Amino acid sequence: MLDLINSIRQSSDEFHIKNADDLDKYRIQFLGRNGLMNDLFEKFKAVEPADKKQYGNVINQLKNDLQAKFDSSKVELESGKDQSISEEWDFTLPVIPDLTGSRHPLTIVRERMIEIFERMGFNLSEGPEIEDDWHNFSALNFPLNHPAREMQDTFFIEKNPDVVLRTHTSSVQIRVMENAKPPFRTISPGRVYRNEAISARAHCMFHQVEGLYVDKNVSFADLKQTLFHFVSEMFGKEIKVRFRPSFFPFTEPSAEIDISCLICKGSGCNVCKQSGWVEIGGAGMLDPDVLKNCKIDSEEYSGFAFGMGIERMTMLKYQVRDLRLYTENDIRFLKQFKSN
Repeated sequence: MLDLINSIRQSSDEFHIKNADDLDKYRIQFLGRNGLMNDLFEKFKAVEPADKKQYGNVINQLKNDLQAKFDSSKVELESGKDQSISEEWDFTLPVIPDLTGSRHPLTIVRERMIEIFERMGFNLSEGPEIEDDWHNFSALNFPLNHPAREMQDTFFIEKNPDVVLRTHTSSVQIRVMENAKPPFRTISPGRVYRNEAISARAHCMFHQVEGLYVDKNVSFADLKQTLFHFVSEMFGKEIKVRFRPSFFPFTEPSAEIDISCLICKGSGCNVCKQSGWVEIGGAGMLDPDVLKNCKIDSEEYSGFAFGMGIERMTMLKYQVRDLRLYTENDIRFLKQFKSN
């Protein structure tokens, strides 16, 4: 009898339940009506009465152990644990490639621009992307009839009073001047929105880095030297910079910033429209009225501001010809910047 009990226990230990079919086979073989345990109880009836207590305890313990194995295996299978998967390693399988993600080109250029300006003493400032009329237009001297205030140029959230998706990060500069006491230098990188048709050269959502410096005796020469240094750090010391007179409501005098074309080196090509120059942004001295709007004494302080598009800078740095590539998430495009 003991030999039979030990034989059943050993058979149970060697039975591996990997799936639902194995579980059912185990139940039939050991616990079913015609199973080993039922056969064992039939043989137990022939045991001498004096030995029944000894064998009865051992047989009951065996039955409990078999039932416990069945129940635990059933719970594991129902919980989704797949025991059919071998836990052993197959060292003949090919190596899984260590694929890492790549940095987006706009992120690379944005961080590089921030790094250059931080070395010149500019700190970082941020503001909301949904702005009111005062911070986006009025404080920056945009007149009521300015085209930027029209529906065809701006995404309006609400009208009267106007709430818009900011059209530039100059709104952040207004917030800085309202809440800080000069002197200060700050740059404001972020997303901006304009109601434009999406094409290879334009998008309704893009990124800017705008800079602001307010202190006593700030001059246009300070502005020029700041931008000369930025261009040489960003594109190389051989790149030339020029300033063309322009107009912005919040600066006076104002200028467009051009650099010599990185593709043709100034000799003329289709990118620079045969001029040898490519525009990278706008700049100028802060209009005294803007300082007054922010309650800064324009007789004591002066300042300059500038703004550049990150998409434009990235196009120039990596010679990307289509703005839409930045937002299409094409892995063939993005993986080119993995090593940067």
